[in-house]
Amino acid sequence: MPRVSALPKLSRNLNALARYGLDFLHARGFLDRLVAAATEWYDVIHFNHEALYLLAAWLRPRVRVPLVMHVRTNVHDSPFARLQARVMSRAIDHLIFITENEQATFHRNGGRGRAESVIANIISVPPSVTPHTAIPDDGRFHIACLSNYSWYRGLDRLVNVALHLKSRGRADVLFVMAGDMRLTPSMPGDLGRLGRAGKTLADYAAQRGVAPYFLFLGHVMEPERVLGACHALAKPSRENNPWGRDTLEAMAMGLPVLACGTYAKFVEDGVTGVLQPEFDARLLADAIERMGDDRALAGRLGEAGRQRVRTLCDGPARAAELLATWQSVRRTA
Repeated sequence: MPRVSALPKLSRNLNALARYGLDFLHARGFLDRLVAAATEWYDVIHFNHEALYLLAAWLRPRVRVPLVMHVRTNVHDSPFARLQARVMSRAIDHLIFITENEQATFHRNGGRGRAESVIANIISVPPSVTPHTAIPDDGRFHIACLSNYSWYRGLDRLVNVALHLKSRGRADVLFVMAGDMRLTPSMPGDLGRLGRAGKTLADYAAQRGVAPYFLFLGHVMEPERVLGACHALAKPSRENNPWGRDTLEAMAMGLPVLACGTYAKFVEDGVTGVLQPEFDARLLADAIERMGDDRALAGRLGEAGRQRVRTLCDGPARAAELLATWQSVRRTA
């Protein structure tokens, strides 16, 4: 795999840390009120994202209330990630991970929680969805992709899939891209050259001769309307992460998911979609052809996915698990 510099990401983390520190100084009055409220009114404090780890560390010696934190992201290995894991290990009484993958990443970064559990995200979909009006109802097999562009998210891989489809004379597939598709200068090859010229993934698709296979929508306020006009979701990530909000929402709406990785709790190859341990554009094009030719197959995969997330991401059941976690922490505090 071509190397992509981690320095911009490390720089952003350090800048964010500096801004966070300044915000702490400016928010002293609020923090004092927070300590008073936590001491007087609350039995448990729940941090809904690990980005709040510095606030949790600041509160830890100032309150006797148990602290619970949700861990929702896989942080790339770095000094920043290891520092964050150590701070969370010391400050938090119970860590909740959305899958076993975030838990494993936390451990690889040196973290060990006092208590840990895995509780899947809750997914709910509107009872009815109006399809996005910019997506043509033209009989083509529509594949949604809900993500801003980054090298790690791998959206450029779909261009290679489109090249295979084009070579076979298949013009009946449309990739519907929702998100910011600007390319960044640090990427390898043509992607980096286009990024340095201020271009987007649309320019890359045009350069490779497959522009008709793509519809670029830009930022979309209601992504469920994109899913409502599509037959499948593609997540060609380079990060081995076949899960996440886009995947679960697509499954909840009955769409098969085409993803890369080895974690099959949600996307299971041949059952709820297509799961490639290693990305292969030719084989993915094969799978897309099969589903495009057999819409009933796509429907069966999508329905199996709907039933799976209906069980794993059931709101009342996951809420009961979270409540049980809060009660257990409260009892042992």
